[in-house]
Amino acid sequence: MELTIRKAKREDLPRILPVFDRARAFMAANGNPNQWVGGYPSAELMLGEIDRGVCYLMEGEGMVQGTFCYIPGRDPTYDVIYDGAWPDDKPYATIHRLASAGHCHGVARACFDWCAAWGLPLRADTHADNHPMQHLLEQNGFVRCGIIHLASGSPRIAYARPLR
Repeated sequence: MELTIRKAKREDLPRILPVFDRARAFMAANGNPNQWVGGYPSAELMLGEIDRGVCYLMEGEGMVQGTFCYIPGRDPTYDVIYDGAWPDDKPYATIHRLASAGHCHGVARACFDWCAAWGLPLRADTHADNHPMQHLLEQNGFVRCGIIHLASGSPRIAYARPLR
């Protein structure tokens, strides 16, 4: 299936939130019930990301197939890394809140390739229990770099994908 990627608009929010609901259920069913808890990511957070212009919608066959945030520039949660190191200090972009609607395969690859096409090295992180995402990251050229901590103090496995 061919996926189209575009910036999300405020009116897309009712189509985006069910994708996160599905992602939370998928994570829980696959041994990761603790990553996106308490309704994370919230409607308020996503409206903020839409307003900042960093939230994207993936569409195919007339349906939402996925969503993600592509955020160029420094991510403060990545300033300190433990049990490893970032490959360099070059400018980068971060991928956050990648979620698939579960209708097709290839959503993560399409996201990663689209983000890489903007010409910046990529960074991402995920929960230690999110084995499917760890596999997708590693399968798509990301290298495990160490552990970062979110503002809440929760640890995440940090990944980087250099330019190809």
